[in-house]
Amino acid sequence: MRALLLRARGLWRRPPPPSRPAMALYRTEPRGRPRSPHYRLYFKNSEGHYISPFHDIPLLAESEEQKNIPPKRARIDGDETVFNMVVEVPRWTNAKMEIATKEPLNPIKQDIKKGKLRYVANIFPHKGYIWNYGALPQTWEDPHHKDHNTACCGDNDPIDVCEIGSKVHARGEIVRVKILGALALIDESETDWKLIAINVADPDAPKFHDIDDVRKYKPGYLEATLNWFRFYKVPDGKPENRFGFNGEFKDKDFAHDVIKSTHECWKALLHKKVDGGAINCLNVQVQDSPFRCSAEEARSVVQTASSSMDQDPVSKEGTIRVYSIWPPGLNRLHSWKHNEGIKIEKAFI
Repeated sequence: MRALLLRARGLWRRPPPPSRPAMALYRTEPRGRPRSPHYRLYFKNSEGHYISPFHDIPLLAESEEQKNIPPKRARIDGDETVFNMVVEVPRWTNAKMEIATKEPLNPIKQDIKKGKLRYVANIFPHKGYIWNYGALPQTWEDPHHKDHNTACCGDNDPIDVCEIGSKVHARGEIVRVKILGALALIDESETDWKLIAINVADPDAPKFHDIDDVRKYKPGYLEATLNWFRFYKVPDGKPENRFGFNGEFKDKDFAHDVIKSTHECWKALLHKKVDGGAINCLNVQVQDSPFRCSAEEARSVVQTASSSMDQDPVSKEGTIRVYSIWPPGLNRLHSWKHNEGIKIEKAFI
């Protein structure tokens, strides 16, 4: 009633609209059947044009009034730079999803190995990935560039992010994060940096500024992260992973330097200053890139790729392994069917 009276007197003003989340600037479009080799998740910008999440989404999250801000100006929360993160794998899920770096427009797809869809093992006592897992756009770990910190070359992918906030994010969601630290994983003699980050919209985000805050407010989380990356390939018959710096998590400033280096590698890639091999650099929005295409050409790429997806065969069965390092002295394997038709194996070793 009071609002009606104020409106009648001309004193009432509509409250300002809430700020737009990053995902409002982008949306996703699935093609093909989920849990199948032909499933793809394409990205569109706010104008409805297909884009590459690898190349066209900016590394730095801009202010809410994005179109009125110079493109190189990062959004700052206090004194903290905010980055865009592309979510590939929601927390607690097992399907190994990734940006398809070798396909036009780089949609998200499920990884395939030896003709089978890949699922990560459940590393006891956890279920699937223990964070929202994804990548920073416009970064690239160059396989021809030796990282001076690890003495190993890059893994040929955008840099990975483990988002530790309280919300489970959707696949393809664009989340604004601040970086807290980094872990140097050495995966089959390749440098595979893992960034630790938190969603700036998380209720606890104001408490997190650096890697020591993770130890303080989420005790045990970094140890669980190290353990997860050490063992996650063991169920597939591979050895434990190794780490640079003896598994020490580096701080925020160190992580920012790593991001800067991988961003420079990406810029060289997109401007044809280095050999990207099979990496597909097609993009819609990168200025002065020889790989830039029109919005119409991008739409044609998706339509052409989608024609084969529509003929998608029945999904091949995948396998999830539940892997435990406890209790010791046992070596047993149990198998059963998941309610989605996925074979699950449980091993104690």
